[in-house]
This record gives sequence, structure tokens and C-alpha cells, in this order.
Amino acid sequence: MFILRRWWDRHGVAIVLGGLTLSAAWLVRQTQGAALFEAYQLMTRPFQLSPTPEERLTNARVLELQQQLVELESQNQKLKELLDYAKTQKQQGIVSPVIGRSADHWWQQVTLGRGSGHGIKVGFIVMGSGGLVGRVVSVTPNSSRVLLISDATSHVGAVISRSRSMGFLRGQGSNRAVLQFFDKVPDVRRGDVVSTSPVSKLFPPGLPLGRVESVNLDKSPAPEAVIELTAPVSYLEWVVVYPE
Repeated sequence: MFILRRWWDRHGVAIVLGGLTLSAAWLVRQTQGAALFEAYQLMTRPFQLSPTPEERLTNARVLELQQQLVELESQNQKLKELLDYAKTQKQQGIVSPVIGRSADHWWQQVTLGRGSGHGIKVGFIVMGSGGLVGRVVSVTPNSSRVLLISDATSHVGAVISRSRSMGFLRGQGSNRAVLQFFDKVPDVRRGDVVSTSPVSKLFPPGLPLGRVESVNLDKSPAPEAVIELTAPVSYLEWVVVYPE
């Protein structure tokens, strides 16, 4: 017992230190140095200099410019998509930004930054990237007001492109609309493409409206289908305006 105690007195400190060293090495490896880095930050924090007001202002300005760049890139991408869509149309359209939209009438109307001074007239057709948006209902020299097809008062003659079953589309105050059919037993199914009909009085035929999301053939007084609009009515930023 005496020999063991003497041996421990000589080598105990080294054994403890060695164990601590191995434990620390294992901890660093397991945490990939995170614990050591946090400890270093905690120890050096009192010695770190806080940024000056000028540095804070510069950092804030850099962050602001970065955010503006992201926003501009997003707007440019949406405008490019719209211009690519406009190139596929036969008529020459007037590209216009959406400059006004009331939260109380979000799904009813928008204001465009182009007007009679740019050639726009009441009754002109407004298209977004992917489909029909609405119709110009009033004009000033530098702006136009558009009634959206998502408005509850909007009625659009529509046809199922596959079967030619016809009806009229009415807005629901969202990116969904309801198509009420004229036929008692229309040939319609989920996924069918819906376009403006040849008998529409306000819009030319063949303009894309949306796709059938669901069908209710038992609806009274006439069968109905819920249509998902293809135009991005909920987040319009740019549109193309065409003559009637």
C-alpha cells in the first residue's frame, strides 16, 4: 500500500493531466472545435472593439443595397417572363407596370402606369404571364384602371378547350373562379384547359383562363367547375395591354 501511494505521488499529476488532455482532444474532435471557439469568443469579448457609428452606417447601407439588388433581380426575371410571353402573341401589346392596388379591393382592380397618352383605351384587354388578367374600365392620360377577372362582378364567356363545353366564368375574390355551364351534362374533367369562348362579348376567343380543379355536376341550377386561374392575379407587377 505504501509503495502504491508513493507511485501515485510521483505519477498521479501526470496521469490526471494526460487524461484531461485526451478528453479535451476528444471533445474538440466531436464538436469540430465549436466548444473551443465559443470559449475563445467568451474570453476575448471584453477586448473586442465595438463598431463606430460610421461603420454601423456603412454596414447598414451595404445590407440595404444587397436587398435592393435581390429585389431588382426578381423584378427583372418577372418582366423577362412577361416579355417572352408577349413575343408569342400576334398583336403588338403595351407593356405596363402595376402601380396601384388597394388592400380593400385586392382581387377587384389594379391601376396601371400607362394611359391614353400611351395608346390605351377603355375596353382594352389586359394579359399577365400565362393568361387573361382583366379589362380596362377607365383611362387617364398616364394611368388606367383594370377590372380583374377575379372580381365577383366579372363575367367571362368560357369554353373547355378539349370538349368545347361552354359556360361563363365568374370571379370568387381569389385565384380561383367558378365556371357555370350552359349544358346540363357538360363534358368536363379535372385538368381540362379553359379559354375565352367564341361567343364572349368582352374578350376575343382563345385567351387562356385556367385549368379545371374540381367539378360538381349536381350543382343547381347548373353544373359548375372550380377553375384555377393561370395568370398570377395575386401578385401582378407587370402586364401587357392589347386592343380589343
